[in-house]
Amino acid sequence: MKKILMMLGLGALLLHISCKTEHHKEEEKTTFLVTNPIKLDTVITKDYVAQIQSSRHIELRAQERGYLQKIFVDEGQAVKKGQLLFQIMPKLYEAEMQKAKAEARFAEIEYENTKKLADSNIVAPNELAMAKAKLQKANAELSLSQVHLEFTQIRAPFDGIVDRFHVRLGSLVDEGELLTSLSDNNIMWVYYNVPEAEYLDYQSNLTTAEKPEVKLLMANNAYFKHPGIVETIEADFNNETGNIPFRATFPNPEGLLRHGETGNVHVTIPLKDALLIPQKSTFEVLDKKYVFVITDEGIVKSREVQIANEMPHLYAIASGLSPKDKILLEGLRLVRENEQIIFEVKDPKAVISDLDLYAE
Repeated sequence: MKKILMMLGLGALLLHISCKTEHHKEEEKTTFLVTNPIKLDTVITKDYVAQIQSSRHIELRAQERGYLQKIFVDEGQAVKKGQLLFQIMPKLYEAEMQKAKAEARFAEIEYENTKKLADSNIVAPNELAMAKAKLQKANAELSLSQVHLEFTQIRAPFDGIVDRFHVRLGSLVDEGELLTSLSDNNIMWVYYNVPEAEYLDYQSNLTTAEKPEVKLLMANNAYFKHPGIVETIEADFNNETGNIPFRATFPNPEGLLRHGETGNVHVTIPLKDALLIPQKSTFEVLDKKYVFVITDEGIVKSREVQIANEMPHLYAIASGLSPKDKILLEGLRLVRENEQIIFEVKDPKAVISDLDLYAE
């Protein structure tokens, strides 16, 4: 009998604990945070892969055939305009010039003698004219020989930096053979490709004559200290990629940038009255973005949204939401479609100010 009473008492105790637990669970039902999309003026940063080139980058080629007799500079050396870089053996061209000088002097003497005779009416005027023409031809050949001799000296056409050599001392070089390259790195041209839609947006929003500034993120993930100016857009789109090249000009007074480098151009674009939501309030299904919209009765409804632009922790919405909508901020994995929840609305300005904290 005592055993039966003990079992009845234990059952009553367990029933009481179970009821208390269920009641406690109902009291602790989850309250979800929701917020509203907010319209704000903001900026976004577009990132484009870029190629960096010198504003003046040329190939230096031999203008005459011959043996490379002297090299006066080293690879990577900074040189000044007019500085002698290479000397091709000039012996043949020096001999040709001496011959041309002699012929020009002979023609000059012949002309002077003929002129004296013509002045005394001893020879006809036609003979004087022929002597003059012969002198002019000899002087022209002398000038040509001087040019050929000068071509054996390759000088820097502007201040710049010499690239690596493609020939060595004593090499037999042909006319037109590449010797080296020369880069003027004071001004750098940075090229980046812009998709057609973004090009159209850029042209539509370009309302002033002032040229927009851009930043250059270098390969070491540091920003170049000088901003660049977008100065040129090429004429044609690439039919294969649908892009058009833009060119930004960067000053390079310290010479940090070199021809052939790569980087990323960052373009800051202002957005007026952009409708913003936190990125963490969205979820993805088959490459489409969705949010959970909460009705006034607390019913959960999924809704597709179109993303206009992306920025750190935020999306700018193109369509699908209005500032009056309430969207689920946290606990997206804890709710189901058409489920009724208890929610608390949080001010969207406070949400945005706390996004960095949430991201941690």
